[in-house]
Amino acid sequence: MTADSATTRASKSWLTLTGLILLSLIPMLAGAVRLGELTGGAAPTVHNERFLDSPIPVLIHIISVTVFSLVGAFQFVPARRRRTNRWHRAAGRVLILTGLLTALSGMWMAAVYPHPLGDGDVLEALRLLFGSAMVASILLGIRGIVRRKFNTHGDWMTRAYAIGMGAGTQAILLIPGSIIFGSTHELSRTVLMGAAWVINLAVAESVIRRRARRLPDRSAGTHIHSTNRTGITA
Repeated sequence: MTADSATTRASKSWLTLTGLILLSLIPMLAGAVRLGELTGGAAPTVHNERFLDSPIPVLIHIISVTVFSLVGAFQFVPARRRRTNRWHRAAGRVLILTGLLTALSGMWMAAVYPHPLGDGDVLEALRLLFGSAMVASILLGIRGIVRRKFNTHGDWMTRAYAIGMGAGTQAILLIPGSIIFGSTHELSRTVLMGAAWVINLAVAESVIRRRARRLPDRSAGTHIHSTNRTGITA
């Protein structure tokens, strides 16, 4: 690899990191507002009553998805993984825990909380579907690391991260959607939120395919070598 190509790849990695952090900001800010309501004695409204009545699941969800989004973003910077392999392993364990908490708490809220205005049974089913897919991806990622198939591990954790970042893409799509159709239009909310998960997974698959083309040998290798290849590892 030439110095110019290495510099270009490093620049792209840091650009990816910046983009992922920016994508996380809108849901993180919304989560901070919700935390303020839960801890500041806010008056019940139609929008927050379900959270005030049962705050533990939403608190777990906000904290876990914030950590998962930010820590996961840094796992896509190869130079950092190579220089700080111990941090990379510790971060991977944090991502497994917070990823599972994110998915399971989100599924619990979808199934148990009353539907807010604009949400219906189809959107609930989508939340449960993609939450289950996120859990399955993390478990398959764990199986990959146990079997020392590090590239397979990275692929599945990349998919899990894509699903977990769905809230950021949803915020981007729902802003124009709410302007055109209104914030409580059930069909548009369902289509746009489902589309956000599909878009994120399509991007993840594109990343995985590009990585596979650069790395034709997908067999298991040493951990040091694998952390130079994969997106997220434990």
